[in-house]
Amino acid sequence: MSKKNYYTYILASKKNGTLYVGITSDLEKRIVEHKTKMLGGFTEKYDVNMLVYFEETDDVGYAIAREKQIKKWNRQWKFNLIKKTNPDWKDLAKDWFDWDFFKKKS
Repeated sequence: MSKKNYYTYILASKKNGTLYVGITSDLEKRIVEHKTKMLGGFTEKYDVNMLVYFEETDDVGYAIAREKQIKKWNRQWKFNLIKKTNPDWKDLAKDWFDWDFFKKKS
């Protein structure tokens, strides 16, 4: 039986913008849902859909705890975490799909 992976991730509206911290077992699917505004809510309202950080683990308990931990952090701590691995705040999912395809469908 193969292990399932879990992802704790941070989305941003722009560099140093509004942040969203989440968890999922299917990062690609979840990013598509955010970018196409299928989920509604906070990320749609504030146009938060740039994947700027993520961690992967096979321990769902750790992923949930990490999400809760990061959510409690102040903004600067979150910014520092992002800058460690993504100093230019690039959208890490930018090249995953043909996003124009999804825009035509939504």
